[in-house]
Amino acid sequence: MASHHEIGPRVEPFVFYTERRLVVLTGCRARNLSELLDHLRRVSGSSVFYHTHYLYLIHHFEKPRFYNEFAEWVSEALQEERLAEQLASIDLLSITSVRQLRDALIAPIETHMGAVTRAERDCPEGDEFHFCEAKSFIMPTGLVAHDVPEFFEQVACVTNSCLHFHFFEARLRLERATNDFSQWMQAAGEPRLARAIDRLHPYAMTLDELKDKIVRIGRRRRW
Repeated sequence: MASHHEIGPRVEPFVFYTERRLVVLTGCRARNLSELLDHLRRVSGSSVFYHTHYLYLIHHFEKPRFYNEFAEWVSEALQEERLAEQLASIDLLSITSVRQLRDALIAPIETHMGAVTRAERDCPEGDEFHFCEAKSFIMPTGLVAHDVPEFFEQVACVTNSCLHFHFFEARLRLERATNDFSQWMQAAGEPRLARAIDRLHPYAMTLDELKDKIVRIGRRRRW
């Protein structure tokens, strides 16, 4: 058991949470861009989040060409490579809500459809895009940090599901300006550590790499 260090202002302990997901089909499917756009406007925020973020959780070593499943489908099923690249290049780190994410997906599809003069292309039969969503169940991991040194001891033990929740889920679904770790560090009187963690680009690395970088930030800090 780590000893508690009297460093910085008193702050509520940081409780590490994890998430369990039940993935379900929504019943919505798209054969072409018109149908994709129509469903994108109407499906739940959970569905939009799932198709843009789930692959960050399940891919640990070999990175997919596109983490964004909308981009993947537009490229593979519709052969619309330019639009696929535009969807894949959306700056997710600058987006702070699922509503903004939905709008960022819709805009390039609308622009592309307005510029194309040929007949709309349907995907091959069997390659339709099936919209899914994840029913989330949030629960504590049992790890709790009472101060900053203990936080870095505990973060080395967390799972990728825990990181995914505190970096992606909490920020976008709960519309927070930053990740939960940086928010807590700021409240704990460690703005430099908060900024160092906030500068990490979770979309540009695996979750294993993200955890390693956070642990290294803690090691560089002398207590």
